[in-house]
Amino acid sequence: MAKTITMRVDDDLYRIIKKAADGEKRSVSNFLEWAAFNYITADLHVGKSEMDEILKNTIDLDKGLKEAKEGKYRVAE
Repeated sequence: MAKTITMRVDDDLYRIIKKAADGEKRSVSNFLEWAAFNYITADLHVGKSEMDEILKNTIDLDKGLKEAKEGKYRVAE
């Protein structure tokens, strides 16, 4: 069941939203729903391969930090 959300935005932001909605040939309401859905599904979630790469980089960073603390590296001044 669809829900109604009331949202307050200033005039400048509304003009930006309206222009974007017009560019997508959508109503403001439909554009905001579409934009929120796309943001949540595309920008906040990563695929398995991307997450594997992130975790590998985290392991590499942890290893580098450990080695730096052990004095294996020196920061040039």
